[in-house]
Amino acid sequence: MIARVPAAEAAALVRAVTPDRELDRDAIAERFARARWSAIAEPGDADAGRLIAATGVTQSVEHLAIGTAATTLDEVAGGSFAEALDRWRPRVRQVDTALHLRQAARFGARLVIPGDPEWPVGLHDLGVHAPPALWVRGDASLLGRLERSIAIVGARAATGYGEHVTIEAASGLVDRGFAIISGAAFGVDGAAHRAALASGGATIAFLAGGVDRFYPSAHETLLTRIVERGAVVSEVPLGTAPTKWRFLQRNRLIAAAASATVVVEAGWRSGSLNTAGHAAQLGRPLGAVPGPVTSSASAGCHRLIREYDAVCVTTAQEMAELVDPSGAPTLFTGDPSPERIRVLDALTRSGRFVPQIAAICGMSIDAVRAELGMLELDGLAVAGPTGWRRVSS
Repeated sequence: MIARVPAAEAAALVRAVTPDRELDRDAIAERFARARWSAIAEPGDADAGRLIAATGVTQSVEHLAIGTAATTLDEVAGGSFAEALDRWRPRVRQVDTALHLRQAARFGARLVIPGDPEWPVGLHDLGVHAPPALWVRGDASLLGRLERSIAIVGARAATGYGEHVTIEAASGLVDRGFAIISGAAFGVDGAAHRAALASGGATIAFLAGGVDRFYPSAHETLLTRIVERGAVVSEVPLGTAPTKWRFLQRNRLIAAAASATVVVEAGWRSGSLNTAGHAAQLGRPLGAVPGPVTSSASAGCHRLIREYDAVCVTTAQEMAELVDPSGAPTLFTGDPSPERIRVLDALTRSGRFVPQIAAICGMSIDAVRAELGMLELDGLAVAGPTGWRRVSS
């Protein structure tokens, strides 16, 4: 038996959410135990992290199942677990891990645990506050390739200025090979995800509830697109409702998974400052976009720059330099000709084909092709399935 579920049933359930991996009995037991912990302990529970680290995840679940006394756990794992056991016991009796795994399989979700190639390595920096497992819909392999990733967060009630800066930043970062991480909220988060998708880039959304309960519900279409072309991730099992506490804890995952965090727009007490605080505690590069000094929507960004040593960033290039300080700004190799400027002005982020560019510029197709070749050498234009696209302005 594994946590009161027959071993054969547990093995089938675990394999359904880990379809491409050979798993022996110990590996199955570990994955089942981690799935169980993800429902027993609230996100960021340091006591759970300490117990798992001291006894191993499978043995820690067994301690809960047989009702090991707090004094025994104190001796085995160090510290005091009496209060923690009081928190966990009601859920130990109620949690149905088999149901969570069945739901995950039904929605095509994957269970990712530490040690998997898909596990975001940045989460290791959370120590005992790291999640025992992640539930993922979409391309889970993206999570293992976040060396060049930037979290873009900000106000839910974003202004037109904030959304414009977000779209330009996310598009420019995607053009530079960065994945965009955010929380799928209204305002800045949603704009960042949409811009990344529109630019053909990778984007990852971390949710505060289960990956079957898209929140906010108005973003169901957006999150469905992210599942199709990116990844939607949560540390709590499917069916779990988002709560204020889980939103705050979700922010630590955004900050830890990303190589750097940029706050585009935030009020004085914005929840985005919580994400920024996690990034600062983890030693991640932190950037903030300035706004009008009269705008309360940018007061939080100004506070980050003044009080938390956030780097003032205004362009995608400056944001990229948070991760790669050696990256030089993209410049023309020489003074641009009038023809080159006309071709550059005709380019968009979404792309145009040569005949359309020629018609807009009032130039011949051969002349446009020649200028596009020079712009490509300068790193200012790139060809793709939708035609030629502007890389930076």
